[in-house]
Amino acid sequence: MKTIKKSLPFIGLSSAVLLTSPLAAAAEMDMSSMDHSSMDMSDMDHSSMDMSDMDHSSMDMSGMDHSSMDMSGMDHNSMDMSGMQGGEPPADARSPDYSNGVGYGEFGKPVMMGSLPTWGISVDDLGYQFEDDQINFEIEGWYGDDSSRLRLRTEGHAATEDDKEIDSLSSLAYWQPLGVFWNGEAGIAYNTENDKSALMAGIVGTAPYFIETDARAYVYTDGQVQLDLGAEYEWRLDQHWVVIPEAGLTVFSKDDTDNNITKGFNDLEAEVRLTYEMLSRQLSPYVGFSYETALGDTRDLRRQNNEDVDTSSVTAGVKFWF
Repeated sequence: MKTIKKSLPFIGLSSAVLLTSPLAAAAEMDMSSMDHSSMDMSDMDHSSMDMSDMDHSSMDMSGMDHSSMDMSGMDHNSMDMSGMQGGEPPADARSPDYSNGVGYGEFGKPVMMGSLPTWGISVDDLGYQFEDDQINFEIEGWYGDDSSRLRLRTEGHAATEDDKEIDSLSSLAYWQPLGVFWNGEAGIAYNTENDKSALMAGIVGTAPYFIETDARAYVYTDGQVQLDLGAEYEWRLDQHWVVIPEAGLTVFSKDDTDNNITKGFNDLEAEVRLTYEMLSRQLSPYVGFSYETALGDTRDLRRQNNEDVDTSSVTAGVKFWF
């Protein structure tokens, strides 16, 4: 009898284990392979089911087929979607210019710098040639923005002795970018040396290895065509000292003996300048050496007129912009 009484607790424990085993197995059942398509749940009342405390983050619904779900009978009128993006902005939304109704004051409404018309003046050369006793100049001014500008340019030289004659080639042109490194120009020009006007078109920009390049063609009223080619490079020695070699070539389409012009290549000009940049690099005094020579038949024509075919000179001057 004592043995039976001592065995009852063990029997009760064993029975509890046997009862909980099926429950644990049911909890671990994989229901992913079950076919729910044949289950009719249309008569079930889900209104009384409280699912607010359910954690849906661990539910994997990637394998579910939603194509057979019929949602045509759903009533969306009671759904509040006012908080979703789109539609009319709320009354307290920010204004498109982010001013929120606050005025701009005395400075006015801000604009992008690229669309703001500005102006500038650049004097690339204003120097004296000691050998020829003349002042060389190359000046350019412009007004506009990054997409289009009106440009006024003049270059030439003025004699400081005798009749103090001024020979210049001036142009008024429309300027527009053609790409990242190149800009196009088109306009009118006037040459005081032959007293003729012309139509002008050109391309200016930066060639490989940072060589500043310009090519301009002038078509005069008498049919003469002049082509000016130029190249310039800035060799920076340090933060202030810069060596600038440059060269220019002039070509004409036909002879004009009255102005000492022959068909083909006429003049080659070369100069090297040592500049010192100061005042935020806006002012650069320089000293240099220039050389000019006649080419082709122009050499013979100048000899016949007792003119020099080769000239060289020490130069000094300044270049600046603002």
